[in-house]
Parts: sequence; structure tokens; C-alpha cells
Amino acid sequence: MRPIFPTIAGFLTCSFSVLAPAFAAAEDWTHWRGPEQTGVSREQDLPERFSLNPNDPQSNLIWKQPYGGRSTPLVMNGRVFIIDDAGPKGETPEERVLKQERVVAFDADSGKVLWEYRFNVFQSDIVASRLGWTNLAGDPETGNIYAHGTQGFLICLDRDGKVIWTHSLTEEYGRISGYGGRMASPIVDGDLVIQGMVNASWGDQARGGNRFVAFDKRTGAVFWWSQPGEQIKGTYYSSPVVAVINGERLVISGASDGSVYALKVRTGEKVWGYTFGARAINTSPVVSGNYVYITHGEESEGTNVQGRIICLDAGKVVKGKPTLVWQVDGIKASYASPIIHDDRLYVPDETGNLRCFDASTGKPIWKIRYGRVVKGSPVWADNKIYLADVNAKFIILKPGPSRCEEVYSQFFPSTEADGTNVEINGTPAVANGRVYFMTRDEIYCIGKPGHNAKAAAIPAATSEAPQVPGAKATHLQIFPADVVLAPGQSQNFKARAYDANGQFLREATAEWTLPSPPSLPNTKVVIPPLRGKIDAEGQLTIAKELPGQQGIVVATADGLVARARVRVVPPLPYKQDFEKVPLERTPGGWINCQGKFKVVKKDGSNVLKKLADNPNPLLCRAYSYMGLPTLTNYTIQADVMGEQKRADLPDMGIVANRYTLELDGNKQRLRILSWEALPRVDKVHAWEWKGDVWYRMKLSVHVNGDKAKIRGKVWPRDEKEPAGWSIEFDDPLPNREGSPALYGYATGILDKEPGAAIYYDNVSVILNK
Repeated sequence: MRPIFPTIAGFLTCSFSVLAPAFAAAEDWTHWRGPEQTGVSREQDLPERFSLNPNDPQSNLIWKQPYGGRSTPLVMNGRVFIIDDAGPKGETPEERVLKQERVVAFDADSGKVLWEYRFNVFQSDIVASRLGWTNLAGDPETGNIYAHGTQGFLICLDRDGKVIWTHSLTEEYGRISGYGGRMASPIVDGDLVIQGMVNASWGDQARGGNRFVAFDKRTGAVFWWSQPGEQIKGTYYSSPVVAVINGERLVISGASDGSVYALKVRTGEKVWGYTFGARAINTSPVVSGNYVYITHGEESEGTNVQGRIICLDAGKVVKGKPTLVWQVDGIKASYASPIIHDDRLYVPDETGNLRCFDASTGKPIWKIRYGRVVKGSPVWADNKIYLADVNAKFIILKPGPSRCEEVYSQFFPSTEADGTNVEINGTPAVANGRVYFMTRDEIYCIGKPGHNAKAAAIPAATSEAPQVPGAKATHLQIFPADVVLAPGQSQNFKARAYDANGQFLREATAEWTLPSPPSLPNTKVVIPPLRGKIDAEGQLTIAKELPGQQGIVVATADGLVARARVRVVPPLPYKQDFEKVPLERTPGGWINCQGKFKVVKKDGSNVLKKLADNPNPLLCRAYSYMGLPTLTNYTIQADVMGEQKRADLPDMGIVANRYTLELDGNKQRLRILSWEALPRVDKVHAWEWKGDVWYRMKLSVHVNGDKAKIRGKVWPRDEKEPAGWSIEFDDPLPNREGSPALYGYATGILDKEPGAAIYYDNVSVILNK
């Protein structure tokens, strides 16, 4: 797969309208919670039962296909789209190497497979059984769909599967995947695709944080970044919704720090935040009028009781905090998001109870047990509720004024020899008189034969406050807000003014400067300004003499200040011996390096040190990327030395084309790997090495047609390079490109004693001949 990055021409011709969204028709399902983003469908005359028996005259099974998954199908313009895992289900080395992720399109009426787009997984801690756990987002205006992959790809595909643009969030912005598969899904609103993530990159984003980024949906150019909170309490699964409250168009999402936040859609400005959990939030909010509802299943803020449901009046915000209307504690609503419909809130808990509350007061109305383990969210449609138990059951409920009854339950028998459950982790989609859902193994479409009932109209959405003529500008934004350039390259920036409601006013005439960017918090490190020049029209030209650097562009207009992030990436061939990098700093243009690495003096020379003083997995283990993710067919070489602390040696290595050549310290082996959680590529060779000794590592990747040859070697730095390779692997599903990087895992860190640090020197990256 080849990531496609926005060109400068694309930046200049990009539309600046950022209009309110063109809502899909009631019969389409373009957001994982439906067109109203509330878990509600307006479809009518839907089935109350179905059967897997094709000979049953009332089976209501229209079609099924052997494409299983964990998420929610999208239905748009006569097609069904899913994201799931691809490749064999087995765990032998021959089967693992063929595992990928993919987006698949079906004909909505027949189930015919129209196309599939596959891509590799790499440098992720997420296991294979949790691939494809994000939900796709659809854009009714363009027909494009957007996928957030396990490896960090954010991909824009047209309805026919053609790639329009791609960002590699991991290699470009230091996105962190975590271990459990919990990642947020994108959302489309107006001209924007908004994605939340935990990341750590450089400058003001060097420290790990839960950030939101808005891309132009057509080109992938960055409109804004926002970091509404501070502390990270883990990766999270909450995905955003959009609503108009108090005349402002807001994107609202749970976050990694146990809070729910609202940001102005077009600018990313924080409007309010409310902390209600002690850990990350994994459910999505639903909104009705000014009321915002959201749940969690961990410890609650201010108490050790697990689980909380809250209702916030976001129309009454005091000192940046919405008013709490009601809350209910002790209900562990962990992953499945609620439904809001006709002043009733339907909340599934993690043990398979669905509870109905009066949405205005929080008064409980009824409860029904429908399962045992719950991950997918329920959908209300045609006065029925469709939902699933993870343990192989799909259930249809009939809610009433004071009670709820189960009208149908379908069990999916295992086809595996060991009898393992056919899990159902996703949420149904309802469109055109059909209900679509996925089990682990298959996608199903159910509906009544000959259905022709018209869907009810979607209620009119709340309108934004009309723009006041001559309104004062209260926010300034630079577009694009984050760019990657090469030495000597130029970029044109525009300053854009917005009013107090976050609505675009005009392009502003600004004063442009290149000051020093903010330094890493709680450090004395000062980052110099960009070396280059910017003219009065916002045209930046980067100096040619520095191979890599990073900094900011600042615009001042109407008494307001805005800044854009600029990363200058070294071209190939690239050499870095760290002698010109000041002590305590990191090389310019490197991602995920600040705060985890720093240049120190060792044996009379400047070297890069992987820090070993914090056992937090987000800090002690890291990839630091130094180039573009579109680089391919190159060789990286570096000198490495790992300290021995007590009985521990670190893991250390180099990366090319998303393959890692790793010296595994405590296991005394040399590895070629790409995706450690599932060793899709895992060539291992016993190789004894010692602490406090310099070694030279060399990794070369040659992509040729449908295969890649990966070769690595290691030898003591003071000895002659061996003629042969230490380890080799031929990949039948190659990583066709990727940023060169350094890898380090500092082991043996104790509470008051540092662990085994790693040192790097004499890094070089050259294109293969």
C-alpha cells in the first residue's frame, strides 16, 4: 500500500467552506450509530425474527457472506462497507505471515463482493483477534469512506475502493496503539474528517497526550490540532459525535483521561470538559437537545464504585464545565454505547443487562437481561431493539412503556473444531428495510421479502446560530496547521478568522514570523526557530543546509495569534552522528524522540540515549521515526550499545520499510519482525551479545514485485563487517514502504533505580542500488 500525501497544490486549491454536513437520507447508515448518531433508525416494517435455515420460508435471511468482523457495517448509496481482518485464521508461521487488515465493499441488495482493499499491520501491540475494531465513517456528499487501521493508517477510499489519500498516524504523528485494540473511530462533518488518538511526536506534542486532529476530507491536509485534556490514563475507544448546542457546532467525545469534551468543530477550540471517570472512556456519547449522555465501567471520579452514567446539560456551562443533571453509579456500562430515543435512555451494561431510564430525570423504568458479555451497542428501529451478546447470540427486543420483552434470539453455532464461540462484538446497521451485522465469521443481511415501507423522516437537526454581520473575530487559524517539508521546499500558509461560535469569517491579512516553538513541558530544552524565511503573504521557504528540523510558523492578525507546526524531513542519503545536535536535545525532524531519547556525551562523543528512568510502557519502549512513511528500498545502519543493569539487557534495533532488526537482550537472540503482538514476520536467530559493548547493525529491504527480501547483520563495531548476512527473510506480503526508525526498549527499571539504557551513534540511511 502506498500512502498518498497532500501536495502543496492540494493545499492551495482546498475548499475552505467547512459547511454543515449534508445529512444522509434516512435509509443510509453512514455513521456507526446511524444518521442521527444516537443509535436510532427511522426504518419501518423490520423483521422480528430470522433463521439461518435457507429452507425456512420465513427465514428473513436475504444474504450472508463469509466476511466476519468486530465492528459496524456502513451502508451508503447501495453498498455495504466493512473493515475486518484478512488471511488465514490459523497460527502457523505460514498462516500468520498472510494476515492483514482490509476494507470490503458489498452490493447491499445481493451481498456480492464488489472489491476489497488490503493492507499490512505493523508496529502495533494489538493482537490479531482484535483487528478491524474501529468503525468506518462515510461521507454522503462525496461517497468516500474513511478507515482507521490497527497500524495507524487513516485511509480515504472512494466508493470503488480507490485510495484518495492516506496518513500514517503512527509514523507521522507518533500515534500509540496500546494493547487491547481500543482505538477511536473517525467522523466526517462538513469538509472535515476528525480523528482522536493518543500520540507523542515533537515540540508541544512531545509529551504523550490525547489529541484530536481534523483533516480536509478531500485532500488530507490538516486543519487543526486540539488537546483538551492533560493526563493519559490508557488508550481509549470512545468515538466522537457532532451536535449543535447553544448555537455552536460541537464535536463531543469521551477521552483517555476519564473525561468527556466538547470542541468547536471547525477550529478545535475547547468549549467544555467534564471528568467523571478514573480511567479512559470507551463508550461514545449520545446527544438530545442540550443534554449529553455518556457512560463508563471503571472506577468513577470521587469514589471507588465502578460504573457511572451521567446526563449533562451542555446548554449551561459554568467555568468550562457543563451542569450535571443526574448521574447513576454502580452500573458498569463499559464498551457498548447507549441509545437516546423519545426521552428514554437505553443503557447496556457489560454483563448483558439493558436498562431503560427516563432521560430527563435518570429514574429507572425497566431492566432486561439479554446476554452475559457485551461489547457491541444496541440499535432502536421500528419499535424494536437489535443487539448482540458476545457469546454468539443476536437478540431482538420489544421495548414497552414499563417493561421489555425478548421476541427473538438467534444462536450462531461454532464451526471450529474446538467449539469456540462465534463472537459478536459489533453493532448492527439498519438501512433500506434491512438489518446488517457481523459475527466473527460472517456478515448477515436480514429483512422482510418484498419490503417497501418508507422510512420515517429524520427530525430536523438543531440549526447553528445565524452569523452576525460584522461579527468580531475571536479565533485565528493557520491552514494548513501541520506540514512536512524537505530542505529547500516552500509552503504557502493562509490565516483564517472565526467568530465566537466557531464559524468562518474571512481570510485575514496577517503578520508572519518564525519564533522558537514551545519546548517540552517541565524541561529547560530550548528549540531554535525554523531556519528559513517567510514573506508577508505567508510563503515559507525552508533553508537547504539543514537536513532535518522542526518548528512553528506564527500568524498575528486582529489581535489574535495562531501557529502551525512544520517538520522538515531529511532526504536520502541521510547521516546522523549527533555531533551537531546540542546535548539534552534530539535530532530535528524526528518523531516520538523528545522525552524518550536525548543526546548525551559518552566516551568523548555525542550519542543518542534511550532513557531508562520511567517504567511506564509509553516511555520505556519506543520507535523514533526519522523519515517519510513513503520511503522504500533502502538500507539503514547504526551503532548500538545496551547497558547491563543487574540481570537485564535491553531490546534495541533499527527499522526499515516497517521491519525491525532487533537484538533481544534477555533472550539473547537476533530477530526480524514487523508486528510483534502477532509475529506475522518473526525470523529468529540465536545470537549472544554483551552489555556495554558497541555493535553495528545493518538492515536492508528490497521490494521486488509481490515480494520483499529483508536481510540483517550485526557485528562488533571494532571488527570488520562480515561478508554474509546474519539473518534473512522473504516476505510474500511485503511492507512496500515505511519510515526508517530506531527502536529501543529499556528494561529492568525499578522505582528508584534506572534500568538498562541504550545508546545509538553513526546512523545512516541510503537508497539501495
